[in-house]
Formats: sequence, structure tokens, C-alpha cells
Amino acid sequence: MYGRSSGGGGELDESALTAAHKTLRCGSRARVTNKANGQSVRVRINDRGPFEEGRVIDLTPAAAKAIGMTGLARVSVMPE
Repeated sequence: MYGRSSGGGGELDESALTAAHKTLRCGSRARVTNKANGQSVRVRINDRGPFEEGRVIDLTPAAAKAIGMTGLARVSVMPE
């Protein structure tokens, strides 16, 4: 969301290919693959989270759209 800051110190940009992850370092990169369709996207980790039980990564709307996600989906996350 615009106007909110991220854990990496920058402003959150919903149109960027970024994500929040609990253990990957801010500034690192990861490949996220939608298990339902095999589509993948490379994202930059720029925040901590998600803080909802059962979730491993929070993608920006742009990153989610890039892999055909609409809502929650099963994904794999591979650090690069």
C-alpha cells in the first residue's frame, strides 16, 4: 500500500514485484511458483511477514497477478 513503510525501509509499492517473508533477508530475491499452474515470478523481499498462521509469503498484487493468483494459493518459495 502506498504511504506505508516496509521492513526494508522503503515505501510499499503494490505495483512492484516484491514480497514479505518471515526468514528471508530484506533485499534478497526469491522465485515463487504457483503450484496450480506452474507459473513463477522472481520477487525481492522487502518486508517481514506474513503474520497469519499457515501463510509463508505475502506477495504484492502485481506479483500475485504475474503468477495467476487471485486470493490464497499454494506456492513454493525458492531463495535465489
